[in-house]
Amino acid sequence: MRCLSTRGQGTAPVSLTQAIEQGLAPDGGLWVPESIPRVDLAAFPASAPLSETAARALAPFFAGEALVSGPSARGKSAPLFAQGEREDGAPLSPGLEAIVEAAFTFDAPVRALSDDTGLLELFHGPTAAFKDFGARFLAECLARLPSRPRDLTILVATSGDTGAAVASAFHRRPGFSVAILYPDGRVSARQAHQLGAFGDNVRTFKVAGTFDDCQRVVKQALVDERLKAKRALGSANSISLGRLLPQLTYYAQASLNRRGEAPLNVVVPTGNLGNAMACLMARDMGFPIGRVVLATNANRVLPDFLASGRWEARPSLATLANAMDVGNPSNLERLRFWHPDAKELAAVVSADWVDDATIRSTIAETFQQTGAAVCPHTACGLAVLGRLRARGETGEWLVAATAHPAKFETVVEPLVGKTVPPPPALQALLERPSKAEPLAPTLEALTDALG
Repeated sequence: MRCLSTRGQGTAPVSLTQAIEQGLAPDGGLWVPESIPRVDLAAFPASAPLSETAARALAPFFAGEALVSGPSARGKSAPLFAQGEREDGAPLSPGLEAIVEAAFTFDAPVRALSDDTGLLELFHGPTAAFKDFGARFLAECLARLPSRPRDLTILVATSGDTGAAVASAFHRRPGFSVAILYPDGRVSARQAHQLGAFGDNVRTFKVAGTFDDCQRVVKQALVDERLKAKRALGSANSISLGRLLPQLTYYAQASLNRRGEAPLNVVVPTGNLGNAMACLMARDMGFPIGRVVLATNANRVLPDFLASGRWEARPSLATLANAMDVGNPSNLERLRFWHPDAKELAAVVSADWVDDATIRSTIAETFQQTGAAVCPHTACGLAVLGRLRARGETGEWLVAATAHPAKFETVVEPLVGKTVPPPPALQALLERPSKAEPLAPTLEALTDALG
């Protein structure tokens, strides 16, 4: 399948493999599939493991690939080919099954809270957050590309969970290094420790600013000619299709395993909109998903935009659900590319937001009523679902549980009145030494730091 840039007709289409290689389009836009394939649901066994569902769901995106050669396909500013052009390699499609087998070594189970409400637990990977699915898939893709540079630096901005997932996925992989940028003082203590605990080929920078500052610097770096002349760069944020596409697979599987015959409705806690885009894409492919509702914290730019039709990026606010502290979500560009009309977009997806007091009360009430301890981000989703139920919404609903509550123990444990033990992989990272280098929120500072 060919991919297009979200920013105009001047950028030539590329194959999906090339879009994954490049990360960001040469014109600064985001790559999107030229079309959304429709699937035959009969080809998806409901009891199949996630890796099999993933291979079947992603196959249409990789089908019929023919790599486009020459600079017209990549453009002069393609991030990954900044240092020493090499011949195009083979497409990824023949290795797709092996990629998902290697990446999805853990499941995404549903925990029932009641007969019509469940949690889609996305935190059973090595860093205890949903980001593990996309990061590991992307790493497996890039590692298999003979056309990639021999020494590739993966840049990643993180609001808490992405950085650790990317670091884990690329840790000690030959030919790769990772540079993580996170907002100093605006992630949980355990998240910060995770981010700095890898070492080896992973460098961690604590940025004097917000996540939006980190994201801005990474985007600038990926198209900066001076920096690219020094080193080959790649992206692992959700701007990468290699991160976004694999996330649609757990929504596909959850919808296939729904309890009833009616489509499954989903609430997605979201900040940068990658996880939400994945759910919408799964529905567009024909998987039995009904309503998709986005839940945000006090960074309410998405709910306000969908309500008014007027887009206004804002400085991000610090909240208990820090991984969603985003005032200018990158993936909105993809959403608006597919749905440029504001009224049409409001019919496709809706959104609501909650404040910190509601996050606290939802964590406490959910534990009292169900025995489930949830993280602050998952609590945003449950609070929004509670409002929907109060307004008379019925049907089967799933809330994406995006991170393990033990990553936010200082928030969660006082509210549930008990210790929430970290899963083994998280505990192992917490026992390692951790180091992060201070960094000013500028492209110049990052260029100097990378050398």
